[in-house]
This record gives sequence, structure tokens and C-alpha cells, in this order.
Amino acid sequence: MSIIAEKQENQKQVLTLNELSKRKVVEHNSLITSIAKMDKTPLKMFELAVSCINTEEPPKDNTVYLSKRDLFAFFKVSDNDKHSRFKEAVEKMQKQAFFQIKEEAGKGFKFINIVPIPYVEWTDYNDEVLIRFSPEIIPYLINLKKNFTQHALSDLAELNSKYSLILYRWLSMNYSQYEHYSNKGGRRAEQVESYRNPSISVKELRIMTDTVNEYQRFTNFTKKILDIPLKEINDNTTFKVSYEKVKKGRSIDSIVFHIEKKRCADDNSYKLEDKTYQEAKAQKEESEKDLVFKAMESKYTKLLIENFLLSPYEMTDTALMAGLQKNVYPKYDELKTLRGLEGVKKHLSYVREKQEPYSKGNIAKYLKKAIEQYLPTVKRQDIENE
Repeated sequence: MSIIAEKQENQKQVLTLNELSKRKVVEHNSLITSIAKMDKTPLKMFELAVSCINTEEPPKDNTVYLSKRDLFAFFKVSDNDKHSRFKEAVEKMQKQAFFQIKEEAGKGFKFINIVPIPYVEWTDYNDEVLIRFSPEIIPYLINLKKNFTQHALSDLAELNSKYSLILYRWLSMNYSQYEHYSNKGGRRAEQVESYRNPSISVKELRIMTDTVNEYQRFTNFTKKILDIPLKEINDNTTFKVSYEKVKKGRSIDSIVFHIEKKRCADDNSYKLEDKTYQEAKAQKEESEKDLVFKAMESKYTKLLIENFLLSPYEMTDTALMAGLQKNVYPKYDELKTLRGLEGVKKHLSYVREKQEPYSKGNIAKYLKKAIEQYLPTVKRQDIENE
């Protein structure tokens, strides 16, 4: 009798079609930044299996159960050859696929190679597929007290290249940290923004995508690893991502990504926290209301209007007003301490004279940049005068 036939009913964790859009994949960040030595199909199959793990109640014997019907739906396979293709994908995953994980250890690094799913069982007369994770991969899937990321399985289902999947997981990891520290605090504003605009060296990107010896011409690398995957991510997921190349000398040294979240009814990227998503969202909304109220009452808002840097219409934008109160007005307080209110007025008058047309698209960011560039000059002048 097979293992599937012998399993107990209360141990089943079978994915159903109507649950597919609600499923989340939760992984340790070390796994996300590891080298995935596998093609897109084994990687997607691994992510699908991970989505079946309940981190509150880890599966017994490291085993989950999937439905072949839902596997085919996830991969959008409907042809007559789907069973043989499924068999080939499983065999390839077990023979070739592994994660190469790099972790800090003592004075250097420890390198770990893990075959994530060594055992798969199914029959030709049953709809269920048994998938058993290796004991070594399980800690990266259930010990999630910190440094982990959760993303939507429905996003992964729409990605059809290995590089799209790898980039999406890495971008999701960074954006999750941006959302976490935006809500919880604990990082400087510059650090928080760096999670939404993460940077990675070309060398690290090649290692992560397993392309150290591929696409040696940088134009080919850019097309295969950045342009095509990002178009797929932008078209099919909740993210909108752009990037820019950073030079060091004559060569491209690193890539900076800019991540935005598309507005949607259901936010699928929230992280597992000690509070529920709804509580965190309510807390964020309440905090934003307080910021908006303070901004409306602030003397700096009046000065911005007097200098035509802010319009009454823009004051209806709650996100803009909250951003001013949180990121700009504290800087004006610093300037006021150093130069008095007249110093703030002179600064805003100067900013108005030098204002560039592009700034109107994001006035809060423009004002923040202007005051951050001006404050060090004021402080330096005070030191020189002393």
C-alpha cells in the first residue's frame, strides 16, 4: 500500500482552485537571496508546495499534499501531454534542483547546498501528489520569527521565466521591509527609502541569477535579466518596477531598482507580524490622520502656500500632507532652531525661485531634498562663525 493510501485524513493539506488566489508563500530571506539552481518550472513547483505550509502548525513528517488538477491549473496546462510533462518536471526538480545558501559564520561565510524536495509520490489513478521537504530546508520555511518575507502565490503563477521569479522574490523581500519599517519605525528615513529603492551590485545579481558565466555582453545581460523579467513583473504582479544603472569608472557597477505598489482592493504582500494585517492597516491609517491634522495646523503649510509651493487643491491629498508633516516639517524645525522663522521663510523663498518644473510631480520629495541639502550648509556656517 502506498504512503498516500496510508496517510491520515487530518494530515491533508490539499490546495483547491478557489484558494489559489489567497495562498501566500513565506520564506526566510536567506532562501530568497540564495542561488536557485533550477529552471522556472521546478522553482514554481517549489513555491506552490511552500504555499501549503501552515507556519503555525508545521506539516507532520515535512509532508504536504497537492492536487494534480490544481497543479495543472497553476501552471495553466491543458493539453493532452500534461501528465508526461508533469512527470518530467518532477524528475528534473529532484535530479537537478537545489538551493545554494550563503550565511555568515564566525569570521567568514558558510555555504550550504540543499535539495529542497527529495521525495514525491503520486499514482496514475489518484488526483493527489505527496511532496516531502528535506529536513534541512524546513527551518527556512517555518522558523520565521525575523528576516522573512511573504508574497502572493497568485503573482508567482503569472511569471513564466526563472529570472522573473528570482527578481520578484528579491524585490518583494525589499519592499516588505519598506512596509514593515514604514509602519513600525526603527530605521532612519533614508534607510526606509533604501528598501523601496534597493541597490544590488552587478556581481551579486549575476550570482543570485546564476549567470556568472552567461550573457557576458552587458547588453544581453540587461535584456535577459532586467528588461524582459521586469516587463513581466510589471504586467502581471502587484509591483511596478523601474531601474537605473550606476557606473563606477567606465563600467556599470550596480543596479538601483525603484519599486511602487499598484493600488488594488486586496493587498497580497503583507508580512506575518505579531499583529494582524487588519490591525496594522488600521494603525497606519490612524497615524496618517494624525499627521494630516498636524500638517493642516502647521505654520509651515501656510508658508508653503504663501510661496506658491503648495496649492489648496494639493492640501486635499492626505498622503502628500502626511509626508510633509513626517519628512519635511521636522527639518524646518531644525532650521528654525538655527536661523529662526525668518530663516525658514528665506529658504522657502529661495526654493520657490529655483523650483524646477519636474518638482510639481512630487513636491514633498522636492522640498525634502532641498532642506536636506541646505541644513548641512547652515550648520557648517555656524561652526565657522564660532
